[in-house]
Formats: sequence, structure tokens, C-alpha cells
Amino acid sequence: MPFSNSPRPETLKSLSSIQLKPFWLDDPARPEPAPLLTESTSADLLVIGGGFTGLWTALLAKEADPSRDVVLLEGGEVGSGASGRNGGFMSASLTHGFENGLDRWPRELQTLTRLGRENLDEIEATLRRYNIECDYLRSGEFHLATEPYQVEDLRATAATAAPYDGEFQWLDAEQIRAEVHSPTYLGALFEPHVAMVNPAQLAWGLRRACLGLGVRFFERTQVRALEQAGDSILARSAFGQVRARRVALATNAFPPLLHRLRHFVVPVYDYVLMTEPLTPAQRESIGWRGRQGLGDSGNQFHYYRTTADGRILWGGYDAVYHWNNGFGPHLEADFDSFGRLAEHFFETFPQLTGLRFTHAWGGAIDTCSRFSAFWGTAHGGRTAYALGYTGLGVGASRFGAQGMLDLLDGKQTERTALTMVRTHPTPFPPEPFRSAAIGVTRWSLAQADLHNGRRNLWLRLLDLLGLGFDS
Repeated sequence: MPFSNSPRPETLKSLSSIQLKPFWLDDPARPEPAPLLTESTSADLLVIGGGFTGLWTALLAKEADPSRDVVLLEGGEVGSGASGRNGGFMSASLTHGFENGLDRWPRELQTLTRLGRENLDEIEATLRRYNIECDYLRSGEFHLATEPYQVEDLRATAATAAPYDGEFQWLDAEQIRAEVHSPTYLGALFEPHVAMVNPAQLAWGLRRACLGLGVRFFERTQVRALEQAGDSILARSAFGQVRARRVALATNAFPPLLHRLRHFVVPVYDYVLMTEPLTPAQRESIGWRGRQGLGDSGNQFHYYRTTADGRILWGGYDAVYHWNNGFGPHLEADFDSFGRLAEHFFETFPQLTGLRFTHAWGGAIDTCSRFSAFWGTAHGGRTAYALGYTGLGVGASRFGAQGMLDLLDGKQTERTALTMVRTHPTPFPPEPFRSAAIGVTRWSLAQADLHNGRRNLWLRLLDLLGLGFDS
């Protein structure tokens, strides 16, 4: 069933009282930020970025060597970027799903699958060790077929994945509708190794754990320049500086401090709605007692899940790129996208007509052409980076942090031996070709959704070149 792009008047009423802020960050438990940097200091390891990748880097570094002096600088507040704005899907996948991994690293896929599941297990152990309460629930995720051609595609994925330790379970229309009641579902593939979390609470819990181990935090401190100074790296902010032996860059979609990275990552804006809490009757009308994550299978897809207090988060579909890597708070609200999302929500759950949305927000995804993280070093190996998760970094960010620390410490590990870690994605072209290429790609993906998934010549060319665009 193709989704409509024109919201009805009754749909727009559901948006009449939204707050333009991320639901997860609208929490009285949000910690007071650490002071900004107003001095010159030094550190063994400087982490730049207070999202998941930066927090895991700081935590893992201190756990490995408690004597290591670690400083973390965050331009805003910890978790205020993508880490506090996402849907809270924590997948074991390190490769942005099985099929993307199979296309790019078939010889390593079994290893990557194992490492991803071990990574998810280790995250769960960390939450227990530090008593981090973040509504963690290993519920799994349903990948939904809402068009007949998607039924065959998903069934084929289940068969292809089996030799690679893929543990997918196929559900027909009757079985998936018994789990979650929507007339749009024609089948689903269940992936068990996915957890749901409150992402802001996870970030704040990791922050608290880092503080307990002695990590020094400076928030609202934007690094303006990064330069080599002898055998150290100097990071300058408006009112202070840090001289560090090693630097870990964890800046996600923010404008990178290394100019070379602008060729590999583009910020793509994704939008999200959150409903009011459902009444018991409304909840009964949709089932969904297992609180699994859900995602439909179009190129322009929706992801959705429930919260601890009985709301539904509904996001995705639009993936908006702005000229010359446009980035900033002025791009975090898009009322056209909010209207489309609301209309699609009620097409999926017509029994919830009249439900209202309380929060609407957007955020930038650090998108790269291979859809999954990449690593590298600069300044003679004294600086390392990991980014490019393309929307699937809630769990993979811990693996990204481990890879950075391996590179900074000069360790030869199973991680650093991976082709995935040793190679970079294909760079994006410069402007104006970048905007033109992304615009044509978005149009082509939408056309494929309208024509039974058939990919036109442009998309087939991108497949051949290993390029792409994903929300």
C-alpha cells in the first residue's frame, strides 16, 4: 500500500499541540551540564564529542587503564545530538543490516555477525555493572512487508542469512497481525538480536559511569581547531585548550574537525513524532504486547516502537539533505515531514484516529556511502576517528569506540584486521554535484517504492559503484 503524501485536515489536528523538542531530552532527570572549558589543561586521551561513540570511548579507555587521564569535550550537552534524538533501536548489526553486510563484506560477515552479538551482550553487561536504568528491553524487531513484492524479498533474506548464523523468523500476514494489529501488514521477518532503549537515559547513564571512573567533562565547549604540536595534539576552544597525547574524534554528523572527512559523510535530516500515552482501550486495539521494534521495508521507510509510559514513537520516511552539508538547529523542524509522518501513522493504525502527538523533532544522521561506520587516523596516528553509522549507531557506537582505541594504542586485534575497519567508503562528490546526485537518488528511491521495488538505471549504477543513500 503506497503511503499518502497529503495529510488530511483531521490528521493535522493531531499535531496542533506538539512541542518542537526531542521527547527523550524533555526529562526532569536530565543532568546539569558540566562547566565549560576556561583553562589550559592536558590529558593522556582527549575525546571530542559527548554522544554514544565518545562516551563509550571514554568509558572503555578508563576501564582498560584506570590511571589514564581522560578528558571529554562536548560542544553542547552530553546526549543532545543524535544520541538523544534517535528511535532507541539498539541493533547487534555492525553493518547496517544483513544484506548490506553481505553485499560489502561477504567473507567477513560471519565474524562481523558474531562480533556484533558479542558487542550487544557486552553493552547489556555494562548496563548491569553500572546500574544504568534506560528502559533496556531486548525485544527484537519486526521487518515488515507492506507490499506484495516485499514478502518475497524478506523470505529470501531469511533463507540467504541462514548460513551466516542469521536467526530470522518469518511470520505470514495472519501471524504478524496477531502480534501487532495493522491492516497494512502482509508479513514480517523477526530479528531477535535488537534491543529497545531510552537513548537519552543511556547517554546520561554512561556519563555518570564515566564520571565515577574519573573522566573529566567539559560541556558547552566547542573545539574550534585541532593541530599537531610536537608529539601532542592541541585542541582549542573559545576560552581554553587541551594538550593531549592522543585524540578520539566522535563528532558524528557535526562539521568535522578534519577537512578530509567532509568528503565521506553528509548530514541527512530525519524526523520523528511521539504520541500521547495510549489509553488501555487504544493499546488493546493494536496489541503489540511485546514492545518489539517495527520497521517497514520500503526505501523510504518508517521505524516505530513503544515507550515505557505507553506512547508510540514514529519516525523516518523523509531523509533530507541540505546544500553544502547544511547543518544546524534551524533544520530540526520540518512541518511538511511532520504532516506526512502523521498521515502515514493513521494509515497504519486507523483504529487510533484521534490520538494526538505531543513531541516532534528532527536530527542529523551521519550518512556515508556504505551505510556503516568507518575508521581512520590522522596526525601520525595520534588522532583517530569513527563515524558514518548512517542511523544504526546506538549499539555499533561501542564497537566504533573499541576500534578507535585499538588504532590509537597501536594494537593489532581482530577488529583492526577487518576489511571493514581498514577501508573507507567511496567519497561523495563535491557541490553542486553532491546535491544533484542526492536529489536524483531520493527521487529514484521514491519511484522504486511506487513500482514494486524496481530500481531504475541510476540506482543500478549506484549499486554497481557501491554508493547509496539511506534514511
